[in-house]
Amino acid sequence: MRPVLFDENMPRKLRRDLPTFFIRTAQEEGWSAFKNGALLTRAADKFDVFVTIDQRMRYQQNMTRFDIGVVVIEVPERDLFTCARWFHSSARPSPRSFLAKWIIVKPG
Repeated sequence: MRPVLFDENMPRKLRRDLPTFFIRTAQEEGWSAFKNGALLTRAADKFDVFVTIDQRMRYQQNMTRFDIGVVVIEVPERDLFTCARWFHSSARPSPRSFLAKWIIVKPG
């Protein structure tokens, strides 16, 4: 089971749809105060994959510096309420499409 870290902007309930992964959140790890680079540095020691909806992260960080795979999920809006509704609607991609991406994701 690949360990996956959800960024604080990810709906926690989404992990119910992904039972084949060991998923923790930044909050559960006590890492809510850390942003992007510092968070990825800590996560790389413990997790294989980091999942976020932060579209800006790929432009703000040099992803090749980190020994962790990063999945950025594109959502229609970034506010947490709208995002959570979208993740639980029929408009979002199926969990199988997330799984397919996570299985092949590589660090950097």
